[in-house]
Amino acid sequence: MSALQRLAGTIAARQAADPDNSWTARLLAKGPEKCAEKFGEEAIEAVIEAVRGDRAALTAEAADVLYHLLVMCAARGVALADIEAELTRREGQSGIDEKATRKPG
Repeated sequence: MSALQRLAGTIAARQAADPDNSWTARLLAKGPEKCAEKFGEEAIEAVIEAVRGDRAALTAEAADVLYHLLVMCAARGVALADIEAELTRREGQSGIDEKATRKPG
């Protein structure tokens, strides 16, 4: 089991936790919109570190992005397994071809 799978399991387990005792439960209790906002903030911080070129800072921010992505998805009922299945579906397909098959919008 990968670290990402363990993290997703922890997030799933914390959905029922007391928000006073769990940062994840606190985020989820604030709703999907707040989870999305927090993900966006972390993504911007990762972009900033990528531009700066600080490898250690980018690594830390990327970890935050992955955590907040999984929390945001959990808030909308999307599991890591769902994301992995979509990635598997896309394997062997060029990015250009994959984008062409998406619905507009």
